[in-house]
Amino acid sequence: MDDTLITVTDLVSHYGDFKVLDGVSFEVQRGEIFLIIGGSGCGKSTLLKHMCGLLKPTSGTILFNGKNVAHMDGDELSEMQHTIGIAFQSSGLFNSMTVGENVAMPMREFGGVAPNLIDDLVRFKLSLVGLAHAQYLMPGELSGGMRKRAGLARAIAMDPMLVYFDEPSAGLDPIMAAGLDDLILKLKRLLKMTFVIVTHELESIHRVADRILMLDMGKVIFCGTLEEAQQSPVTRLRQFFDRQPDEFISQRAAT
Repeated sequence: MDDTLITVTDLVSHYGDFKVLDGVSFEVQRGEIFLIIGGSGCGKSTLLKHMCGLLKPTSGTILFNGKNVAHMDGDELSEMQHTIGIAFQSSGLFNSMTVGENVAMPMREFGGVAPNLIDDLVRFKLSLVGLAHAQYLMPGELSGGMRKRAGLARAIAMDPMLVYFDEPSAGLDPIMAAGLDDLILKLKRLLKMTFVIVTHELESIHRVADRILMLDMGKVIFCGTLEEAQQSPVTRLRQFFDRQPDEFISQRAAT
């Protein structure tokens, strides 16, 4: 089997006349934790939405398991989306449903799971993320970190080969963020999942990254391992890892 799960080639995307992504190309390997980093507004979340099939690009290709996501019809896209999990920045839980009902929703919606097994599978998925006790709680009764983990439990409900995670550590304190990082590593190890994660958290990058893609103004300026990133001479990458402000910001702050 080819180790390459996703191949993105010359991806271009626009919001109206504004070019958000400009010739983006890279590959994601099976079983790796692939991080997408960059400054605010560089196109990270837009790229993730294209990879999920939620947006159509202006041009370019996104191959998932050898099939072009951008050219899929509704049925093909639905079939592809059954094999992936998506964990949103806000957790994406439905507040009118219990945590267990949220996790069960993909099992009921996509089918293929015997109804008498759903409750047991929900408990198992919640136990994987440390929330076995929360099955009958409402999302509003959970802390921010618990909601993130519940969203991840729902994302892995159908045993996907790939999980997309948008800003998993956003809004979490350092202890909660570290716990979520450890959970991602555990799921990779136990379930052999591939993760594509948008983040700007340096601690998380150092803890979980197998490889890193950096975007700047819609272009790829780096793609490689954490070790290669730390040794790279690319100025914008060095700014990011060394937490250096832009020169014009420093000059304005000094006046």
